[in-house]
Amino acid sequence: MKFFYVGKYPTKVNWTFFIIRFCAGGLMLTHGMPKLMNLISSDPIQFGDPLGLSPELSLILAVLAEVVCAFFVILGLWTRAALIPLIINMVVAVFVVHAEHDFGKKELGIFYLMNYLALMISGPGRISIDYLINRK
Repeated sequence: MKFFYVGKYPTKVNWTFFIIRFCAGGLMLTHGMPKLMNLISSDPIQFGDPLGLSPELSLILAVLAEVVCAFFVILGLWTRAALIPLIINMVVAVFVVHAEHDFGKKELGIFYLMNYLALMISGPGRISIDYLINRK
């Protein structure tokens, strides 16, 4: 399936994709884990509702993207599919949540978004579970 194609790149490029996946996914976990703790705690949920879905659903979607999908990106498992919620999450963060803020508040979200878009275009590379599953 073309969506899961990992590409034929030189070894250095594959290692570069791995580093980007590991860093972008791993660092996203530092944002997602506190949200996961908020979700599973017995305290009332206090989370923004930028799309009008409800604070609870917004938090669940953020945890899904920032924890589950970030973990899949690190592993290189269903990478492009996992990138879709992460890209949506960063678009909402940059253009909705921080729409009125200065560039300094948007900068990190834009950086994550650009990394995720680059991975969406390139694929996860050969150092990934996607490659192991789809190699012929």
